[in-house]
Amino acid sequence: MGFFQRWFDRSVKNSTLDLFRQIYGGRESHSGITVNLNTALEDDTVFACCRVLMDGVAQVPQHLIREVDNRRAVAVDDPLDDLLNRRPNAWQTSFEFRETQMLHLLLDGNFYAFVNRVGRTREIREIVPLEPHRVRVTRKSDFTLEYEVRADDGSSRTFAPDAIWHVRGPSWNSWMGLHAIKMARNAIGLSAALEQGQSEFQKNGAQGSAVLSVEDRLDKAQFEKLSAWIDRHQLGGDRYGKPFIVDRNGKLMNAAMTGVDQQLLETRRNQVEAICRRFRVMPLMIGHPADMAARAATDSIFQMHVVHSLMPWYQRIEQSADVQLLSDEQRRSGNYVKLNANALMRGNAKDRAEYYAKALGSGGTKGWMTQNEVRALEDIDRSDDPKADELPQPTAKESANGLRPKADTEPDPDDEESP
Repeated sequence: MGFFQRWFDRSVKNSTLDLFRQIYGGRESHSGITVNLNTALEDDTVFACCRVLMDGVAQVPQHLIREVDNRRAVAVDDPLDDLLNRRPNAWQTSFEFRETQMLHLLLDGNFYAFVNRVGRTREIREIVPLEPHRVRVTRKSDFTLEYEVRADDGSSRTFAPDAIWHVRGPSWNSWMGLHAIKMARNAIGLSAALEQGQSEFQKNGAQGSAVLSVEDRLDKAQFEKLSAWIDRHQLGGDRYGKPFIVDRNGKLMNAAMTGVDQQLLETRRNQVEAICRRFRVMPLMIGHPADMAARAATDSIFQMHVVHSLMPWYQRIEQSADVQLLSDEQRRSGNYVKLNANALMRGNAKDRAEYYAKALGSGGTKGWMTQNEVRALEDIDRSDDPKADELPQPTAKESANGLRPKADTEPDPDDEESP
């Protein structure tokens, strides 16, 4: 266990951080709803958008790649590869680590992790994620950054940039990501207000409140008696669902709009799409009803999701890891971090077969993949055949015709003239 974990094992009761967590990021939106981390996560659309992006980043392989003489391979001999792909710390898998990483980036705009480097070689032994509210970043006059991290007991410690892995979301000042919840608080607040209003509407049996008008003025005793009588006709009352029977020329008048009158469903649908725009997630990806045109282009939507929603996050995380986890010497030696999205880009079996056929030189074109590279993409063991590592090279005749020669074009010995 590193010193950073031992430091965070300290705890005190009634920590002021507990209160800070509850109000973290809290600010009232135009709808009157206070939006903070808790209210954002409780919103169905926000959580669905976060979930689809978290899964998209966490489920793909992440490796340290080494490229030497134009040949690339996983740097299995480097301990950093195991940290990135399997176990970054004592309690998390790589999948869980990247889930947390994306959740912090999506809702806070910044991700921080303590990088435990040891020895003269500064080898990385563990990567420990930090809750964003624990970290205070300061840019000094020489434009270097320092990170003050608070523990549970209120104590703090300052770390140099090489001890903190800081991934930033979109940034205005270049060294701090914009706070995502604050930027989207009005969209999230309106969504929460609509959900709260619909919940209250359903709580009342999907019926609006009404006005009961009677002749003459009611004294206090008569009012209380009439109120108790009305309660019997409401949800939970023993006369709920039965007709109102009133005397004194009583008249029951509806005083509230129904859900149809309020166009609540259409408004909530528009708000789902507004939050999806904030997270750059296509509504179809979170199960939101789509029109027939969108449903007909489902495969294209999935491809667009990978290219436009996930790829920018891949690039952001990869480049951040390259410059903050790798030394200059490692980068010059051809090392880099890679999130492999090939599994997400694969189509159905027929599409993959056609793609691999072309990659292996089908139709007389020059092949750009070997058999073993294709087998690796399909999680099949390597072939021991020496030709399985060679790029297919079509013959001159194949290239000219665009087709492989047929077997029956070879000369038949039986057709030779007898001497």
